[in-house]
Amino acid sequence: MPYRRTENVVRRLAARHDAIIAAARQAASEGGMAAVQIAPVAERAGIAAGTVYRYFPAKTDLVAALLAALAEREIAALRRAAAAAPGPLSALCAVIMTFAVRAARSRRLAFAAVAEPVDAELDAARLDFRKALIAELAGRIAAAIAGRHLPDQDSTLAAVAILGLLVEGLIGPLATDASGREREVVQSLTLMALRALGVADARARGLVVQTAVLGNDAAPPD
Repeated sequence: MPYRRTENVVRRLAARHDAIIAAARQAASEGGMAAVQIAPVAERAGIAAGTVYRYFPAKTDLVAALLAALAEREIAALRRAAAAAPGPLSALCAVIMTFAVRAARSRRLAFAAVAEPVDAELDAARLDFRKALIAELAGRIAAAIAGRHLPDQDSTLAAVAILGLLVEGLIGPLATDASGREREVVQSLTLMALRALGVADARARGLVVQTAVLGNDAAPPD
């Protein structure tokens, strides 16, 4: 009996934690990280501000937890897309397009998570997010190189450059407004990324078109 009560408490605490993070994500989607404040997040989650403070003693703790949750969510989406691909080059293409599509569809949240200026104490959490994205890209690039689909190159350096291309092209302050033409912008940036990695243009165009048709979590055959 005591064990069951403990299990119920653990589930309730986890559900409340998830509700707080979900409310923080909604706030960031609308107003960036500046909108992630304890009282408004508590109101969105339908709980008292004091309860939020028990989980997250300060705003920086809440934002750091949000960044960690966003990183886990995005990496999971990239891995689902890659897992549906039958070969390393199509897996790489699926990862690039999935990141691009998700960023284009949730531009404010993506900017808040990856590029928006934050307090100095949150720089480490922001850097961890970017490192996770780069590691995922670098792994896919390395696999494509090993399969002889790409020329030999520094996979980590290439991943940094590709992430920079996608961030600046989709959500950076100089990015063009892609409203109503997200598909066109995503395909164009993916083609640029694949060309930069050494994929022949005809090959790249076929990969991008087929990947777009199959959806975010699927990719065409190599």
